[in-house]
Amino acid sequence: MAKLNWGMIGGGEGSQIGPAHRLGAGLDGELAFVAGALDHRPEEGRAYGQRLGLDADRAYGSWQEMLEGERGRDDRVDLVTVATPNATHFEITRAFLEAGFHVLCEKPMTMTVEEGEELVHLANHTGRICAVNYGYTGYSLVRHMRAMVARGDIGKVRVVVAEFAHGHHADATDADNPRVRWRYDPAQAGVSAQFADCGIHALHMASFVTGQEVERLSADTVSAIPVRTLEDDAMVNFRMDGGAVGRLWTSSIAIGRQHGLTLQVFGETGGLRWSQEQPNQLYYMPLGERLQVIERGEGNLSPEADRTSRVTVGHAEGMPLAFGNIYADLAEAIRARKEGRTMDPAANLYPRAEDGLRSMAAVFAVAASGKAEGRWVDARPPMFR
Repeated sequence: MAKLNWGMIGGGEGSQIGPAHRLGAGLDGELAFVAGALDHRPEEGRAYGQRLGLDADRAYGSWQEMLEGERGRDDRVDLVTVATPNATHFEITRAFLEAGFHVLCEKPMTMTVEEGEELVHLANHTGRICAVNYGYTGYSLVRHMRAMVARGDIGKVRVVVAEFAHGHHADATDADNPRVRWRYDPAQAGVSAQFADCGIHALHMASFVTGQEVERLSADTVSAIPVRTLEDDAMVNFRMDGGAVGRLWTSSIAIGRQHGLTLQVFGETGGLRWSQEQPNQLYYMPLGERLQVIERGEGNLSPEADRTSRVTVGHAEGMPLAFGNIYADLAEAIRARKEGRTMDPAANLYPRAEDGLRSMAAVFAVAASGKAEGRWVDARPPMFR
């Protein structure tokens, strides 16, 4: 079976996210890395692309050059990943969707709700995939958690508790470091810092696992380091359309926390708990019974978990493998379209533009509620109200 062609914008040398995408995309032999515009400095981008094995004529100096270069090729890329600074996501994603390419965009998908709604409409109009890289939903046991909730293993969901807290921006003496400062600058980051960076991962995972969407929320936000304009800690209460109550804490000043993405789901007949730093175990407590530890890779899990378990039981599963599962979903979706068939339902789990839009609406809702001392606000995008 011929590989699908894949290209990347951003993720250049020294990038935090670029290697994870390249590792994930290459895991299954489904996608061939054939084109890229990897750096905002044209010559550096071309040189780095060629060092990674791209042909000279497909190691581009800019995303505009890549768009024009790929548009007319018979062997043009089937999927483009956008891994550039946040403020550029909308423009690049829109341009490639309009040109008929499938796109996987890093989060946040856009900087405004209006831009998000435009991309949702555009993806629907063009029939192209517009996916958003909420990559942590690629973990095998997160998908098993979702399957357990869907089949009723814990009954009706009552409460969801999500966290994404770390302490890597807690040093006040480092607050003026350019690599840190931009995250708390409205001119570069928008209306939110920590929630838009990490909180939306936790919020999206709450929706992904429960199958419910956030309708309204109340937020308490704070800049614990006073020179910061935007928040470095937030507590968000929310209500979901299926009746679940949500609690979310996100922080960048939690000294001692390294990554801190966790999700707990409590239902009428059981509870579930998963942590990204220990992704091989899912804790399941049925009502009135003993705690059970579900191991990734063991037998008799859901099809969603079996499909995404890549290494034998007892061995570590990491972020690039989770990213690889998102890419495997997209490869299956693209092949199904090419072949005119229904895609594998166990693979039909990649985050859509609609998820990116809902996240951006939540970002603005958190910012508004935080300024209004926790007033409850509608968290839905206008088009979904």
